[in-house]
Amino acid sequence: MNTTTESTSNTDTSRAKALACARAAIDKNAESVKILDLSELSGFTDYFVICSGTSDRQVQSIADSIDQAMTATGHEIISAEGYSEGRWVLIDMGDVVVHIFLDALREYYDLESLWADAGRVKIPPEFYGPAVSRLN
Repeated sequence: MNTTTESTSNTDTSRAKALACARAAIDKNAESVKILDLSELSGFTDYFVICSGTSDRQVQSIADSIDQAMTATGHEIISAEGYSEGRWVLIDMGDVVVHIFLDALREYYDLESLWADAGRVKIPPEFYGPAVSRLN
């Protein structure tokens, strides 16, 4: 068995899962969605998906959207924390970990700076729909 090919395939699957999580978050108007590639830096996950909501209810709605998208595609959620408070929801799928923050908490914990050496995955503009023209 070629472990390089298997590793690449697993990374591609994980990347697709991270992108699906990002799309589900964007569908609920998540702000500042970022995907960090930790595959070369971390032993516990391959990707972080980080996004923000403007209220506890929106944070919960984003988490619900990601949960539904992952369940619909047969991906298992290992654990989820913080949903009832809606301030910082963490969804762990092993190879992908999603962090959904209220804005102030995201700034405080600043995961993007903590993992500054991680590569960034470009989110396709079509994920943002017709509003994408306003982003450029």
